[in-house]
Amino acid sequence: MAKASKKKPAAKAKKVVAKKVVKKAAPKKAAAKKAKRKPNAALMKAMTPSPVLAEVVGAKPQPRGQITKNLWAYIKKNGLQDKINKRLINADEKLKKIFGGKSVVNMFEMTKLVSKHIG
Repeated sequence: MAKASKKKPAAKAKKVVAKKVVKKAAPKKAAAKKAKRKPNAALMKAMTPSPVLAEVVGAKPQPRGQITKNLWAYIKKNGLQDKINKRLINADEKLKKIFGGKSVVNMFEMTKLVSKHIG
């Protein structure tokens, strides 16, 4: 009888599993604080209202924004904003002088008319 040869079992093929490379996220940096906006010097310049406008907003020189703010305070205090269409302002006697005699003005036209009284 012939000797049975011992054969080594075939080498098992190694399974190559691709490993996912997980990169750690870089630590988030704290959001840089935004620098405060500097107000535009031209808008902050004190403007002197005309005598007609001074009756409503005051006679002392003020920036344009403050003049508009004071004008709106006057409009709200006296209930001059239209009840239905809030964009319209119903002028009283003081505002008619500023608005060139118009009795109803929209808020965008108002700023244009008021700018004629600031100098």
